[in-house]
Amino acid sequence: MNTGIELILVVSGVLLLLSVLASRASGRFGVPALLIFIGIGMLAGSEGPGGIQFENYYLSYYVGTAALAAILFDGGLRTEWSRIKPVLWQGVSLSSAGVLITALVSAVLAKLLFPFSWIESLLLASIISSTDAAAVFSILRSKNSTLKGRTQPLLELESGSNDPMAVFLTIGFVQLASRPDLSAWTLLPTFVQQLVLGAVFGYAGATIVVWSINRLKLEYEGLYPVYTTAAMILLFSVTSSLGGSGFLAIYLAGIFMGRSNFIHKNSLIRFHDGVAWMAQIAMFLTLGLLVFPSHLLSVAFSGTAMALFLVLVARPVSAWICLAGSGFSLKEKTMVSWVGLRGAAPIILATIPFLAGLPQAELMFNVVFFVVLVSVLIQGMTIPWVAERLGLSAPIGAQKRSPIELESGSLAKLELSELEIPRNSSCSGRAIVDLNIPRTALIILITRGKQFLIPRGETVLENEDTLLVLADREDLAIIQKIITTTRSEVDTPSAGA
Repeated sequence: MNTGIELILVVSGVLLLLSVLASRASGRFGVPALLIFIGIGMLAGSEGPGGIQFENYYLSYYVGTAALAAILFDGGLRTEWSRIKPVLWQGVSLSSAGVLITALVSAVLAKLLFPFSWIESLLLASIISSTDAAAVFSILRSKNSTLKGRTQPLLELESGSNDPMAVFLTIGFVQLASRPDLSAWTLLPTFVQQLVLGAVFGYAGATIVVWSINRLKLEYEGLYPVYTTAAMILLFSVTSSLGGSGFLAIYLAGIFMGRSNFIHKNSLIRFHDGVAWMAQIAMFLTLGLLVFPSHLLSVAFSGTAMALFLVLVARPVSAWICLAGSGFSLKEKTMVSWVGLRGAAPIILATIPFLAGLPQAELMFNVVFFVVLVSVLIQGMTIPWVAERLGLSAPIGAQKRSPIELESGSLAKLELSELEIPRNSSCSGRAIVDLNIPRTALIILITRGKQFLIPRGETVLENEDTLLVLADREDLAIIQKIITTTRSEVDTPSAGA
């Protein structure tokens, strides 16, 4: 009997269960989930009660990379294109130029605080340049709130697309630190190659997966999640091996797939959401096991100074520059500046100097870890309060779940959408048969409060009814226009009357 592997499985199961159960504190006390997961890992580590000896930076990097890829794909899959499209260029600016500006500004303080060369200072600043807005939204959800206007979709887009830039800068400065004979300009073609290949492979991969999944007709429904998981692993690995950004490819693939219709879409989204949570817990536990809490004490002062500078100076500077002329209000820019929460990506990137054998690798890792902890504590605990003070906090409406899900591959050109009848709509109090809805569209179900109604032609609609409509995009646009027309617009006579 192999007691070694059994012990590993027991410990893994216990840590996972503890993480899931302890995550309830995130909702009850507003503590970021990532802080809980890291804390459990640290308690289980060599200097905690668990006493687990773990110093494998290679394994930590590989686990973190795989987990981050799963999280990015899930984030892209659940991103609504209609919400991020209006802020596309601002999001791209924040995730590219914003990351670079943050790194350049932060490098100045890093050079003053630590015994680093300029290249090493830029490397440290690049590692901590990416944000984790997903953690922000989990904190807001725990308070049953969200952000108003364009702020939330902008931050969603930035958080999913800024990791490739941070990865490129980190690897680039590691190369420059390892080989002083290299010029920074030699990295530019590599950067362009990573972005282009990442975008091309992401779109092509999503197109192929959607096309094939609607035609496979697998005998067992449980094989569809296996298929999409295998396809995403293949997409990430092939893109990376050919010199592209695997992170960008898998995130864009998620977005493109989220825009498309394919069989078992809703169940696959739920599956990948579960995979993302598993990946997040495994990643934070691993990183928690990797750190030595006693080593953090030596960088407490400098790490705190670095974190505060990042929060109060570097992030606001990059956010305000990137959002200049964007039409965002002063309050929205302030909120974006404050939501620069650092998460798992910087800690994962901090293992790369170890893999490259850089002499300052351990100091960098401890500084990055401390910066992440301070960022989570300061920003993570105050985000709901700041959003409320800026007037950008809004309650999350109750989620209405439909008992019907579009599964048929033959209906791939149609969309199953929920449309809500707004207050003062001209449709309120009128029968469906009188609304001139396109004959090629079908209202399948009406949700009224907690009731589900089967619609008929004589069914009279009411304010805040939710219609489950099966139609193509053109018909959906027509129906949307019909239900959003107000009574005053209907009653107002035309100019020629």
